[in-house]
Amino acid sequence: MNWLAICGSLRRASSNLALLEAAARLVPADVSVATYSLAALPLFNPDLEDDMPPAVRDWRAAIAGADGLLISSPEYAHGVSGVMKNALDWLVSGPEFVGKPVALLNATMRAEYAPAQLAETLRTMSGTVIEAACLSLPLLGGTRDAAAIVGEPSLAAPLRAALARFAAAVTDPAR
Repeated sequence: MNWLAICGSLRRASSNLALLEAAARLVPADVSVATYSLAALPLFNPDLEDDMPPAVRDWRAAIAGADGLLISSPEYAHGVSGVMKNALDWLVSGPEFVGKPVALLNATMRAEYAPAQLAETLRTMSGTVIEAACLSLPLLGGTRDAAAIVGEPSLAAPLRAALARFAAAVTDPAR
């Protein structure tokens, strides 16, 4: 199985990115995870859809080639990050995202609005949010990198379990 990890933050020291990197280390043995950076995507402009910029073509091909998506995005001003929303907007008119299984990983327990907004947007786009694989971990305010998350049993165990549930759902969509 090939999964794509997508971070809605462009910060180098993002706790969301650290969470995705930890997830890549904890996935079941038959899963490979590639991390996709959204930094190169231009601002969404429907006028460009007939002649898409190369970064958009690459983005859409990466989504099409993934068996499942791991998404971790911060909450900014009670909403989804602009980086994440922009990336999703580029997928709306294509078939690449339709039916794609998604696990939402949240790097804070304090986010109240963005996770629900993101899930609603993904469902509206015909993605399949696997609720049993969605997880929030208390990483905010810490300086944990992926190794620290993997090394902390209270963080690694629930993450590993969520990833196993996601793998089961991706393998057998009837679950």
